[in-house]
Amino acid sequence: MSEGGREGKKGYVMSLVFEAYERQFCEVSANLYSKCPAADGELKKQSMSEMNAELEEAETLIKKMDLEARTLEPDVRTTLLAKIKAHASDLKNLKNQVKKIASNQAHRTAREELLELRMGDKLEVSADQRGRLLMAQSSTDRLNSSTDRIRESRKQTVEAEELGASILQDLHRQRQSLLHAHGTLQGVDDSISRSKKILTAMARRMDRNKWIGGLIIAALVLTIIIILYFKLSR
Repeated sequence: MSEGGREGKKGYVMSLVFEAYERQFCEVSANLYSKCPAADGELKKQSMSEMNAELEEAETLIKKMDLEARTLEPDVRTTLLAKIKAHASDLKNLKNQVKKIASNQAHRTAREELLELRMGDKLEVSADQRGRLLMAQSSTDRLNSSTDRIRESRKQTVEAEELGASILQDLHRQRQSLLHAHGTLQGVDDSISRSKKILTAMARRMDRNKWIGGLIIAALVLTIIIILYFKLSR
């Protein structure tokens, strides 16, 4: 199979991998979009965790699609990167919606606990309720701290993946250069083979001409000898 055929087949297979990632992303994002309106009311911790997990899965699929696209030919890569940009915009919109829902839920929970406190005797606020409020505040602080650490880790991961994609592109360019050099050397080798055949044919022709010349000279010498013999014999 020619090199162009192999490259086309490779791009086709890898585009199938990209389509598989894209299909998974669309399923996850559609599931999230369906949950967001329902989650605008009372939200359970389990539902919030599931939505965060799906957001992480969608972000991972975006990164995988980006890596796959960067290994393809330029014309295919341009089209796929445009798709990735649109999907990234959808993911950003989903993140904003989930973040808004989580913020509203936290405010709603805090407001309900404050209402519970006001309904009781203001002079005899139980230590248990105060403890819950403090624990809720502490949990919120820990969650914010964990979120910051996760965000930083994701940033480092993205940087590492971008470096890996850049290395893959460099390797692809080097491979193309080597293939071009191989083709040039093959052409030179063919030219040398043709020149060698021509020189061999010329050498054979010169040898044949020498033999013919020698035979002609020998015939002339023999003819002269015969003529001299007949002249002298008379």
